[in-house]
Amino acid sequence: MSTMTTKVRTYKRYNILLLVFITVVINYMDRSNISVAASAITSELGLTKVQMGLIFSAFAWSYSSLQIPGGIVVDYVKPRILYPFMMILWSIVTLVQGFVGSLGALIGCRIAIGAFEAPSYPCNNKIVTSWFPEKERASAIAVYTSGQFIGLAFLTPVLILIQDALGWRGLFIVSGILGIVWALIWYLFYRDPNKHGKVSKQELEYIEKGGGLTTHITVKMEEQEFNWKDLRLAFTYRKLWGVYLGQFCLGSLFIFFLTWFPTYLVEYRGLDFIKSGFLASVPFLAAFVGVLLSGFTSDFLVRKGYSNELARKAPIIIGMFLSLAIIGANYTDNTVLIIFFLSLAFFGNGLASITWVFVSLLAPKKMIGLVGGVFNFIGGLAAALTPILIGWLAKDGDFKPALFYIGALALIGFCSYLFLVGKVKRIELVE
Repeated sequence: MSTMTTKVRTYKRYNILLLVFITVVINYMDRSNISVAASAITSELGLTKVQMGLIFSAFAWSYSSLQIPGGIVVDYVKPRILYPFMMILWSIVTLVQGFVGSLGALIGCRIAIGAFEAPSYPCNNKIVTSWFPEKERASAIAVYTSGQFIGLAFLTPVLILIQDALGWRGLFIVSGILGIVWALIWYLFYRDPNKHGKVSKQELEYIEKGGGLTTHITVKMEEQEFNWKDLRLAFTYRKLWGVYLGQFCLGSLFIFFLTWFPTYLVEYRGLDFIKSGFLASVPFLAAFVGVLLSGFTSDFLVRKGYSNELARKAPIIIGMFLSLAIIGANYTDNTVLIIFFLSLAFFGNGLASITWVFVSLLAPKKMIGLVGGVFNFIGGLAAALTPILIGWLAKDGDFKPALFYIGALALIGFCSYLFLVGKVKRIELVE
C-alpha cells in the first residue's frame, strides 16, 4: 500500500476540504440557532428588541476581540488538536444554553461561544493555504465558505422543526450534542499534508509547486517565535486595510441574516413561524450559489491567465454592488418581491465571500494566521455592532432604517475593494 501511495496521484486535499466544510456547517449552526429561538426566548423571558440585540451581539464581543490572539494560536497549534478542542468547548456551552433562564446567563453563554469559536476561520484559512495550490484556493475557500450558506439554508427549516418539537431549550441541547460528536470525528480523520499517511508524494509536490505552504506550517509551529513587531505590521499596509474594511461591510449584511432575519419576517412582515423558516432558506441558497460561482469562476480566470486584479477582485466588487439590493425590500409589501430583493442582496454577499483568498495572497508568509486574525477581528466588529444597531433602529418595529444602514455599508465595501486594495501581490517583509 505504501508503494502505491508514492506512485499514484491522490486527491486527499478534497477529503480535507469536506471535513472543513462540515465543520463550518456545525460552526454556523451554533451561531445561528439563537436567531431561530429568538421569538420564543423573547416571549418566555419577556425581553425587548434592544435586549435581544445585546444577546445577538454578545457572541461577537469575544469572537471579534480574540481574533488576533486566535490567529496567533493558529500559527502555533496544529489544527488536528486545536479544532476539536475548540469544538468541544463551544458545543458544551451551546448545550448549556438549553438550561439557562435569564438575560445575563444567555449573554454569558454567547460570549463563551464566541471566545471558543474565535480561532476557527483563521484555522480554516491556514488549512486551505497548506492543502491547496494558489490556483485552486479560491474554489476551496468558496466551498468551505458555502457551508455557512448551504448549511443555514437547509438547517434553518430543520432547526425550526426541532424547536417546534422540543422547544427552544431542546434546540440548543441537540445542537451541542452534534458539535461534540463532530469534534471526535475531526480528531480521528484530520492530518496536516506532510503528516498524512495516505497522501501521495505527487500530490504533495503538486500542492507545494502551486504555492501551498505544506512545509512552512510545520516549521512555523515548531521553530518560529512570535514577534510583537508582526502585530504592528499587520496594521501598516493600505491594501490590508482595504480588505479589513471590506470584511466589516461584508459581515454587516451577513450578520443581519444570521440574527435578525427570522424576526424581520415573523414580526415585521407578519409571516407564519414555520413558513418563515422555509422562506428564510431562499436567500441562503442564493448566497450559496453566489459563493460557489465566485470561487470557481475566479480560479478559472486565474488558470486562463487573467490577472488577480480581475480574477480575484471582480467577483467581490460586483457582489458588494449587488448587496445594495437589500434596500429594495423597503419599497414593497409583496412577499415574493421582498424575498427577491433580499435573495439578490445575499447572492451578492455570497459572490463577495471569497475575501479570505486575499489573506492567502497578500499576507506575508510567516503572518498568514496573524493577518487572518486581524482580518476576522475587524469583520467580527460588524457582528458586535450591527445586531445592537439594528435592535435600536428597529426598536419601534420598523426595519426600514436598518436596511438602509446595511445598504450604505455595502456601498462602502464596494469602494474599499475598488480604491484601497490595489495590486494583488503578497507583501514581502524586509528583514
